[in-house]
Amino acid sequence: MAMSFDPFSQLDRIAQSVFDTSRQPRLMPVDLFREGDRYILNADLPGADPASVDVDVDGHLLTIRAVRSAADRDGARWLAQERPYGAYLRQFTIGDDVDPEGITASYDNGVLSVMIPIAERAKPRKITVESTRGRDAKAVSA
Repeated sequence: MAMSFDPFSQLDRIAQSVFDTSRQPRLMPVDLFREGDRYILNADLPGADPASVDVDVDGHLLTIRAVRSAADRDGARWLAQERPYGAYLRQFTIGDDVDPEGITASYDNGVLSVMIPIAERAKPRKITVESTRGRDAKAVSA
């Protein structure tokens, strides 16, 4: 296997060891969109242990946590170790227009999907418009 020298990756490894960035929570990429009467949040957590994935709501704060463990290879001589491991954390502020009691989540193939339903009070509804013309006409003729 041919390996080319990359001075920037060497610099990155040095900076990581100096600043110890491996202990900081990792950022997880997400997609968030509205579909019908719910919001859907998909978060990439490849390699995270499903038992470590935690989703909770506290007031208006939705928090997602997960852990990806480091590869345990005793006696291995690493040639490259670029896949991040450690704690993942992401927090979102949710508004009054959602139903926090109805939030559900599933984890499949490294993707966490969180379904956040829209509260009934925030759903669009049709307002009936009554005509006052008939009442005004009666009042005038009386």
